Amino acid sequence: MANHSICSVIATALLISVLALPTSVQAIGVCYGRLGDNLPQPSEVVDLYKSYNIGSMRIYDPNPEVLQALQGSNIQLLVGVPNEQLQSLASDSSAANAWVQSNVVAYWPSVSFRYIAVGNEVIPGDSAQYVLPAMQNVQNALASANLQGQIKVSTSVSTRVLGVSYPPSEGSFSSDVQTDMNPIVQFLANNGAPLLLNVYPYFSYRDNQAQISLSYALFTSPDVVVNDGSYGYKNLFDAIVDATYASLEKVGGSSVAIVVSESGWPSAGDVETTIDNARTYNQNLINHVGQGTPRRPGSAIEAYIFAMFNENQKDSELERNFGLFYPNKQPVYLINFS
Repeated sequence: MANHSICSVIATALLISVLALPTSVQAIGVCYGRLGDNLPQPSEVVDLYKSYNIGSMRIYDPNPEVLQALQGSNIQLLVGVPNEQLQSLASDSSAANAWVQSNVVAYWPSVSFRYIAVGNEVIPGDSAQYVLPAMQNVQNALASANLQGQIKVSTSVSTRVLGVSYPPSEGSFSSDVQTDMNPIVQFLANNGAPLLLNVYPYFSYRDNQAQISLSYALFTSPDVVVNDGSYGYKNLFDAIVDATYASLEKVGGSSVAIVVSESGWPSAGDVETTIDNARTYNQNLINHVGQGTPRRPGSAIEAYIFAMFNENQKDSELERNFGLFYPNKQPVYLINFS
């Protein structure tokens, strides 16, 4: 992990002064991953969110220490059902009831649950068949607790669900996921729930540098790069989100909103992974989401930046360097959430 002594007390004080959310509902949260052996205690992490006025958090499992620390914080929470629990919750409604009782009802309303992500990037894959029945059982368990109107049930998918993404208006789900995705979209539409989408322009850029410019990936292109009928795209983020909206529309999901459940840019570990690029991407993401996309202009996009910390137990150097903060709670770079 890089030494960050250059982040002085003065710089930290400056960051505190500029990380202020507007009084209205903010569309930006931050993912709190915990794959590190040197991370702060959950109570310290919640204090860090509060001190920087970060109003929403995503966690990947219902860790009791984290949930206890969140009590009374007013931080909006997206909590995940771990992938390894999907089969159990899909096949046994009593297991889903127990999960909801232990991990949601026990903390409600002092913890502000907003979404439950039933699995993360499970589709396509061998466990995809369990996602919808697990979602249905969790939804029924919430209804039994009279929380179905307060907490929305969804699943988090990557762009691997897209068979066609260019041009965005031609976006469609791939044939190998439609058996799973089409009924999930109907479930979301019927329950007024969003699709949770992990959006990483960085990886698209890294793997297609001959076709994708860095400025298009970083939101820094001054001009339209992709013309798609009446829509013009200056950045890849919008193109990915709108390709997914087009995919939803093609299977009866015109009313389903997209919540970007992960997006970020690494500061080390691979091509163009500099602190400056990471700062540029995440700052521009924050500045951009309130505008919506060409296909959904004016509809603010709720998004969660990945991630709060550099996590030293991730698999690769790249994955270990997505954090906004080092484990000692000092910022990797300055960013303005307002």
